[in-house]
Amino acid sequence: MHERDKELAALAALDEVRPGMVVGLGTGSTAAHVIRHLGERVRGGLAVTAVATSHASEAMARAAGITLRDFADLSDVDLAIDGADEIDDGLRCIKGAGGAMLREKIVATAARRMVVVADGSKRVAALGRAPVPVEVLPFALAFARARLEALGARVTLRMAVATPYRTDQGNPVLDCAFPALPDPAAIAAIPGVLGHGLFLTEVDAAWIATDGTVTRLERQG
Repeated sequence: MHERDKELAALAALDEVRPGMVVGLGTGSTAAHVIRHLGERVRGGLAVTAVATSHASEAMARAAGITLRDFADLSDVDLAIDGADEIDDGLRCIKGAGGAMLREKIVATAARRMVVVADGSKRVAALGRAPVPVEVLPFALAFARARLEALGARVTLRMAVATPYRTDQGNPVLDCAFPALPDPAAIAAIPGVLGHGLFLTEVDAAWIATDGTVTRLERQG
């Protein structure tokens, strides 16, 4: 049922896409539904271009027939659509289970409108069930880990089978379980930290599907 709900949320969010837009494409299983259905609309005549937040999403978008642009040449995008690992009623999110949170944060911040799509299992009363992923410079791995632990986190180095996981930028990820929602500024201030998965102000709206019913949450104020 979760997979169908992910697809329904993706379809609802895609109704926000307009001809001529530059669309930011997220990463993960729900974003994959967005990419697949956007590709169908493009093949049906919808004229849009896109930027991808990961190599995996880029490959899916190309296979779907979506024209991609290099984000390095852009200062903003019209609409970003992405998933979330957790989202609360204030549209605060934890993202990064797929390891793309740094690029996702950049594209989300550059977007005139940022929309999250999710199934109902991702909606929480309070953030913190999921760990906060933190991407760090390899040179600063032990140092950053110690500073994150000093902030109260239980830190785990993310692994890919028997070797440390690496992001598309070639950096390791520290998954940090905090006893309470941490101050994102304190995480970002650690030298060597390149990005983290706390998205507290970037999201403008969310389309969440639960048991076949889609609900839209819109940021107030």
